[in-house]
Amino acid sequence: MLESTAPLIALIIISIVLAGTLALRPSITSARAGKMLAFVALLVFPVMAGTLGTTEHLKRSTSTQFCLSCHIMEDYGKSLRIDDREYMPAVHYQNNLIPRDHACYTCHTNYAMFGGVQAKIKGLKHVYVNYLGAAEDPIKLYEPYNNRECLHCHLGSRSFEEGATHLQEDGHLDAMKRNELSCSSSGCHSLIHNVKGLKDLPFWEGEVK
Repeated sequence: MLESTAPLIALIIISIVLAGTLALRPSITSARAGKMLAFVALLVFPVMAGTLGTTEHLKRSTSTQFCLSCHIMEDYGKSLRIDDREYMPAVHYQNNLIPRDHACYTCHTNYAMFGGVQAKIKGLKHVYVNYLGAAEDPIKLYEPYNNRECLHCHLGSRSFEEGATHLQEDGHLDAMKRNELSCSSSGCHSLIHNVKGLKDLPFWEGEVK
């Protein structure tokens, strides 16, 4: 984290030093070089620092650590360690089927054209609710989970295309691809986080690397 923020910190320090110099010696702006220095110190560097800072925070907001930093999300983090292959988030997390350090973002981002932007907007709402509002209990998705998010990774894979359950009935596989039959429907992959039943479940104690 320190390495990724080092350029930003350096830029902020330089901006402060230059701005301080201008504040202590405003007379230097009478010369052309002084005006250029003032332009860089008071406009260019602050804009660059703001851009780098925003980029860094947006990147950090996609991390699993960030998502689970809210108290209400703690149990959802624990559910990633459920030692039961029926629980889809746990299976994906424990077997590195998704990047563990971006687990939440990977599965809950809309993979349409503006999915990333929509995720950031919804994320701002989550932050607002966490600090100024009251979160729903239990937490609910904004809309039904779209198979598109599953197929982003699984479409074309042998386990998906040739899965016995997927081929059990004619048209079953195509219906999933068209999002007419949910991957998380009853009888399929219906066990998701189940945070209400955590106390009765075994947990994987393996080390996350």
